[in-house]
Amino acid sequence: MSVRRQFPLLFDAQNLKMKKKRISSKKTLTGPVPDVMDIKTLALYLGLGRSKIYGLIRQKNIPASRIGRQYRFSKDLVDSWLKDRLIISQESQIALFDKSEK
Repeated sequence: MSVRRQFPLLFDAQNLKMKKKRISSKKTLTGPVPDVMDIKTLALYLGLGRSKIYGLIRQKNIPASRIGRQYRFSKDLVDSWLKDRLIISQESQIALFDKSEK
């Protein structure tokens, strides 16, 4: 009779103690970004959680449109909202965006 059969709980306990590799749960937006986004897509686009997006909406800090019970976000408005909130000097900000638009 094998040791494994005699002491099955011992081997199960050892297997539980083994460290498992952590898989990153961060999801990213793949493919082209749509012109109009919902909460989930915006959260992926900005790298924030959905609850943080809802908090920004409640505080009226993010440009949003409400259609019925759902929120929609224009990519152009969100991008300009982000540009307005850059934390760098005004001259650097202009130079930064002039390079990226070429």
